[in-house]
Amino acid sequence: MHIILLSDRLAKARSLELSKRHLALVAMAFFGSVAVVSSLISYLGVRHAARINLPFLQSLVHTAQLAETQRTQDILRQNLNAMAVKLGEMQAQMMRLDALGERLSSVAGVRLADFRFGEIPGRGGAAPSLRPAYDISLGDFSQQLDLLARQVETRSDYYGVLESQLLDARVKQKLTPNQLPVQAGSWNASGFGWRIDPVTGELALHEGIDFVAEVGTPINAAAAGVVVAAEPHPAYGLMVEIDHGGDLMTRYAHASKLLVKPGQVVKRGEKIAEVGSTGRSTGPHLHFEVRLKGVAQNPGKFLFAKAGTTPASR
Repeated sequence: MHIILLSDRLAKARSLELSKRHLALVAMAFFGSVAVVSSLISYLGVRHAARINLPFLQSLVHTAQLAETQRTQDILRQNLNAMAVKLGEMQAQMMRLDALGERLSSVAGVRLADFRFGEIPGRGGAAPSLRPAYDISLGDFSQQLDLLARQVETRSDYYGVLESQLLDARVKQKLTPNQLPVQAGSWNASGFGWRIDPVTGELALHEGIDFVAEVGTPINAAAAGVVVAAEPHPAYGLMVEIDHGGDLMTRYAHASKLLVKPGQVVKRGEKIAEVGSTGRSTGPHLHFEVRLKGVAQNPGKFLFAKAGTTPASR
């Protein structure tokens, strides 16, 4: 682009040449100046609108502030409603956990009332047509969230106790000698208590139960434990003793063959020996004892406790 300058002061005309780059810089400077001036006017107008007694300007500012406030409240309301829905879902899950906890507590023997939750288990209310619904407020949401946090903490403690009770019951079940040590047609050939000794003919205390069985019949551990003895005995013959913890021990006597060693850990029902007639015995059978703190107990109280029966009724 060529621009020719003519003036009375100039002896001759002058010519200026403007490139596209020069035009672009001029345009940018022009629009930049307009933007700066507009921003400055807007800033001064809004900032000093309260001081300047111009009703139109004050109304415009007030309308803009109301629109911005309403937009912010709408966004907050939408987010709050979404979080309220999630909160309701979490509360519903908590109720399902409570129902599961009640069933498990009955198995573990723990009462929910002992924890004193102090809560109403059910939820409900009037139908929407009878009582109009309303949006939850931020304060209500905060209260419900705090309540849910306390519920989670309480139930965490409760389920910890419940887990401990169930684990303890499971361990006790495995360590309690309540499984028949031998599958025999007759277990009460000689029961627990006072009797006439078959060898000496004298009145003596029989400290166990005799299971009549053929030689070689498997002898199984009545409960899980640790083998503390597997050796011959002058009276008991080939004998196995298993420690089940809690000062509880079982003894298996008159075996023909021992299949375990001292220190070996055995499971309930695991084969530990075979029936025989070693020691003071008049024929093939298993002499089975249960001892608590070294004192002989009636094995029938353990063997048939699970079934809720007594040896006399078997």
